[in-house]
Amino acid sequence: MTRNIFDDSVFFNGYMELRRSGVNYNELLEQPAMRAMLPELHGKAVLDLGCGYGDNCRDFIKRGASRAVGVDISERMLREAASGDNPAGVRFMHMDMSRISELNERFDFVYSSLAFHYIMDFPQFVSDIYRLINDGGELLFSQEHPIATATAGGLGHYNENQAGEYVSYTMSDYGRSGKRVVHWFVDGVEKYHRTVSEIVNALAGAGFMVKEMREPLPDAQALKILPGLEKEFIKPSFLIIKAKK
Repeated sequence: MTRNIFDDSVFFNGYMELRRSGVNYNELLEQPAMRAMLPELHGKAVLDLGCGYGDNCRDFIKRGASRAVGVDISERMLREAASGDNPAGVRFMHMDMSRISELNERFDFVYSSLAFHYIMDFPQFVSDIYRLINDGGELLFSQEHPIATATAGGLGHYNENQAGEYVSYTMSDYGRSGKRVVHWFVDGVEKYHRTVSEIVNALAGAGFMVKEMREPLPDAQALKILPGLEKEFIKPSFLIIKAKK
């Protein structure tokens, strides 16, 4: 079972404040790359794993999807999602992602933004996703980059030169896959580290064909809004993969 940290009030409030600000890595880096990799959605059935407050599900319907089902473990997030301006075709479900094998539906496209690093049994999880996707359908997901999740305790760090400029990033434990416990808004946030090869091999083992991978970098506009994104050229924060059944 995936641990539900998002219903912790301190975590939830901190997370929502960050996302609503619009000045964050999600809105300036991860989401633009994800949108650029979306397939044509007209008439397609979409599943959003870790749908959060539902913005992506609403966007999928605007892009022509016939239906968009959002799954999330967090009741707080789903209340936010339900309170939005949801068009016909959007539906939200309270469910642990690790139990999606219980779904009795099939989809043309499965999407997930920054949720897969909370999954413990990744090979089983992507096999479950494969069975939910119609032939020719696609999976698009982002997660924290394995370089970012590698060092136990979240103790990876940037190094500065004498001028105070970031010049490198120190990490360890990359080859030691497994649970990581870090501080993010609160103590005890659990994530799972796995290497890039483990991720790709799990997808291939389930039957997927990897079509595209990105480690998104900021453009000039993003750097103007948030200069700290310059660090992405030293160490990527996100890994995005698009795969086809």
